[in-house]
Amino acid sequence: MLLNSLFFILILGILGLIIIPSSSKLILRQYSLFTTTLVFILSLFLWLGFDQSTPKFQFITDSLWLPLANINLILGVDGISLFFVLLTTLIFPLCLLASWTFNKGDLKTYLISFLSMELVLLLVFTSLDLLFFYIFFEAVLIPMFLVIGIYGSRQRKIRAAYMFFLYTLLGSLFMLVGVVYIYLSVGSTSYEALSVIKFSSYNQKWLWLAFFASFAAKVPMLPVHIWLPEAHVEAPTAGSVILAGILLKLGSYGFLRFSLGLFPEASIYFTPFIFSLSVLGVVYTSLTAIRQTDLKRLIAYTSVAHMNLVMIGLFTGTVIGIEAAILQSLSHGFVSSALFLIIGVLYDRWHTRGVKYYGGLTHTMPIFIIIFLFFTMANLGLPGTSSFVGEFLLFVSAFEANTTSCFFAATSMILGGVYSLWLFNRIAYGNIKLIGSDLSYREFVVFFPLVLGTLVMGIYPDIFFCPMHASVSNLVWIDLWI
Repeated sequence: MLLNSLFFILILGILGLIIIPSSSKLILRQYSLFTTTLVFILSLFLWLGFDQSTPKFQFITDSLWLPLANINLILGVDGISLFFVLLTTLIFPLCLLASWTFNKGDLKTYLISFLSMELVLLLVFTSLDLLFFYIFFEAVLIPMFLVIGIYGSRQRKIRAAYMFFLYTLLGSLFMLVGVVYIYLSVGSTSYEALSVIKFSSYNQKWLWLAFFASFAAKVPMLPVHIWLPEAHVEAPTAGSVILAGILLKLGSYGFLRFSLGLFPEASIYFTPFIFSLSVLGVVYTSLTAIRQTDLKRLIAYTSVAHMNLVMIGLFTGTVIGIEAAILQSLSHGFVSSALFLIIGVLYDRWHTRGVKYYGGLTHTMPIFIIIFLFFTMANLGLPGTSSFVGEFLLFVSAFEANTTSCFFAATSMILGGVYSLWLFNRIAYGNIKLIGSDLSYREFVVFFPLVLGTLVMGIYPDIFFCPMHASVSNLVWIDLWI
């Protein structure tokens, strides 16, 4: 019932936005912010009422859809999906608050797109039926396509929107073929039913590749990462935050839930392939980030590097590695979202993202620079921040699994220091090039939850590890190595 209430409130929110006149912009903003904030508050009760001693799915709702075909809409939450749900419900009200002064195009369509996106994302993270997961997984493309294509900042926004749509859609067609094959073979698409069925090693490999094509494009992994920098550069600030903070997690969540959960033997077989591709992605995108002159493009490439690190953790085959990868995904959701919001603050004032136009902001925007420094350090994995815990445990498990891959992946810490500190130095210090006001009260409120979450996750990560431990332990396939 609690899980259903989240969807019900969002549906009511979308219907309410449709009814409210387009001319009542303040009411539209207030109504959408109230809706998403209420959803976040209710989602916290999922955490409070979660039984962390069991790996079973909780808050399950089962709705008949095609009972004759044995296909039903089943929704539920376990320790793996719980925090992805919470991350989603937190990021959206912050995005709407950050977009409070956004006035480009039709505001009503803009807000409806964001509420629709939140609804579909929550359905993705809670869906326990493979067919419905695919439907919701693809449905996310529609509102994000509109946000990039209509409300983007430059002339290339249409091209960026189509790149985002086509890259992710074409990869997902292979997953659809896999879902159809599974249904014809087993007669069901229920995740709980499929989790107790052992596919042959041959079938697992082909099904794993089919799902890989879809999830790799979402992470994104090389060479299908090209769409992400383009989409980030053209999207409005809130769109970039959703892309980095949540949409990229669809790929890692898909690998964790389905590739590892349903095809364990194939996951072991393809682990060297994943390690090689991820290490290449980490090093290449980190080096590429160093030479970027556009603020958004730089942070976009760092996002690819961090998400490829997550992939290494997922395929270590250990409880510590997978838990570290999940925590690193959540940390990336906080830190990367904050960095894009920081860029949004600069763009709102001066309407440029060129690094060369900024300098000396320490003198005119001290509070902004303090927050920028905090998230720069968090992006580097400074002890006491969320990224440190995730990266440290991730490298520990990766070192045990494959020392060579761990060594090259760890170069991301050095390269990360280069692009992060160099960017901060160019913006914060030097001659004053632009003069503007410091953070407003509204902007400070947007950053505060992200600062708090980053600190809590870094200082006391156990409150995140405990709920996910039973579910991850139930998923781990390391015993297959023996």
